Amino acid sequence: MTYSLSLFDSDDMPEVERRAAERRFRQALENALGDAALVLPMQRAFERIVATYGEAPEPDSLSEPERAVFEQWLRAEQAAVAAAFGTNRYMGDAMYQIGDDPGTCATTRRGPGVTADPEET
Repeated sequence: MTYSLSLFDSDDMPEVERRAAERRFRQALENALGDAALVLPMQRAFERIVATYGEAPEPDSLSEPERAVFEQWLRAEQAAVAAAFGTNRYMGDAMYQIGDDPGTCATTRRGPGVTADPEET
């Protein structure tokens, strides 16, 4: 299953650097999740959990499978952000979108655990 990825940086990074950051982001995300085919299903499961329980759910409110998905996605997202932008960079300076085809990006995220308003992009 393929997915689209776009990074948006407030510093207006050059196209070459943005593409390199997208490659690093994609590689780190896929490595952390285990395979590119898991990115969209894991993201969708994570989004359902957030829609149901909020951005910072109480651990006891989640089932074991929900907690596993929630925690794994956050770890993968953090690894991808660090790979793309560096470990000392705040993700609030940039956003990313992942979608299910090259022309569409479904969700805009501003960093680990923070979904941005799509109107801001």
